[in-house]
Amino acid sequence: MLEVKMLEKPDERRDFPRGHIEAVHLSDLDFAVATLEPGWRWSESVGPIVGTSTCQMHHNGYVVQGRLHIHMDDGAETEVGPGEVYVCTPGHDAWVAGDEQVVVYDFHGQTAREFARQ
Repeated sequence: MLEVKMLEKPDERRDFPRGHIEAVHLSDLDFAVATLEPGWRWSESVGPIVGTSTCQMHHNGYVVQGRLHIHMDDGAETEVGPGEVYVCTPGHDAWVAGDEQVVVYDFHGQTAREFARQ
């Protein structure tokens, strides 16, 4: 099997308060670009859409721009910035740290098909 898609022609765009994702869907991989504006916080912008208090998605991410603060349900937390790759398991909140827009590449098996969806 061989599949190729262009990010400039995403399969879908999903808007939510203070941000959006654009995703391409391949057979075994979803690749999403999340653009998050200053003031975006998962629990305020996406939580009400999906009906959970924290994000229950697994993320494999790469930060292109800005800084993202992640707080896990178990109390662990960190901040990730440009050039950093991270894995974040279900049970977390996240928010834009500072006044710069955050751009994150998120790739995982079909994760983007459910992010910010009711």
